Amino acid sequence: MDILLGFLAIIIVLGLAFLMSNDKKNINYKGIIVMLGSQFLITWFMFATEIGQTIINGISAGFNKLIEFGMEGINFILGGVARTEGGSIFFFDVLLLIIFFSTILSVLTYLRILPPIIKYFGGFLSKITGLPKVESFNAVNSIFFGQSEALLAIKSQFHHLDKNRLYIVSASAMGSVSASIVGAYIQILPPEYVLVALPLNMFSALMISSVISPVNVAAEDDHVDVKDVSNDKSIFEAMGNGALDGGKIALIVAAMLVAFIASLELVNWIIQSVFAGVTLQQILGYIIAPIGILMGIAPGEVIEAGGIMGTKIVTNEFVAMLEFEKMLGSMSEKTIGIVSVFLTSFANFSSIGIIAGTVQAIDSEKAVKVSGFGMKLLVGATLASILSATVAGIFL
Repeated sequence: MDILLGFLAIIIVLGLAFLMSNDKKNINYKGIIVMLGSQFLITWFMFATEIGQTIINGISAGFNKLIEFGMEGINFILGGVARTEGGSIFFFDVLLLIIFFSTILSVLTYLRILPPIIKYFGGFLSKITGLPKVESFNAVNSIFFGQSEALLAIKSQFHHLDKNRLYIVSASAMGSVSASIVGAYIQILPPEYVLVALPLNMFSALMISSVISPVNVAAEDDHVDVKDVSNDKSIFEAMGNGALDGGKIALIVAAMLVAFIASLELVNWIIQSVFAGVTLQQILGYIIAPIGILMGIAPGEVIEAGGIMGTKIVTNEFVAMLEFEKMLGSMSEKTIGIVSVFLTSFANFSSIGIIAGTVQAIDSEKAVKVSGFGMKLLVGATLASILSATVAGIFL
């Protein structure tokens, strides 16, 4: 029954995207089928096979080792900060790790290790799906880099992007997460679900966005250039710039958490002054409950889980993850997996401004278009998160 409900949820999600489509006649159905099949294959392989489990455990161990290295740097500058027994300080123990992971990505980019890998994976994705190379490259690139960095990597191609192509690349940026932040995520959520969410979200964002905004691109307008992806002159400059970029991200996330968590408490105080015992999370939980049940969440857990998913949409994924972390001991493994995959994306209101601001820095005329479809972008990215979580739930 859970599997049948999961397939029904997938049909509903794709159906909603179809209703939102601005060019239903040119939807690339072959690409949709290929990408959906790829999601099932990847999820089955990672969850149901010993090799897949070994790969997940190996990647998790790799991230944990990198986290150990990062903590050495953090402990050096914060060695005198008092800690409660067994306790941790979120900014120090989670957010500051972003600096180290950002440094690694910057060095790998400078050494021309990441760009060719991303380009060729994007090229392969383009061949099997029929999607343009730029959109495919951007989708793969969005797994490694944040929303701004992913869009900046294709800035030389922006003059080729019409409104539909702009929607797809923006949706990929919003629907994925940066590898520099994954280390922070796996400090909060089970690593296996965070890791499986990365490829699932890449495919989901492409599927939903290419249904909503189908594209048909001429070969001369579809070229990916990775020659100038790094302006660093030495490996030490790459390390320095990566560290500075990571520090900015950590501070931005910290500032947003202060603002959103405080605002959430304010909203709940206002709601409870009128309706005693009611919170925004509960209201969102009831709204999301119907699709949550179809996704595979147990009826007894769907209100709480729906509240977490709704919190992520109206605030950001870190606020929701910190709330969800408190519930991990009382939730079933299936619910934990579904919600964790849903949370592992940038699909929230604040991302609209981040993406619009990035495009504004690249091309002010294109930024007007992005602002115009901002809400449609959020809805599409949220549908992509639901799709990824549903596929994961079918195999849990």
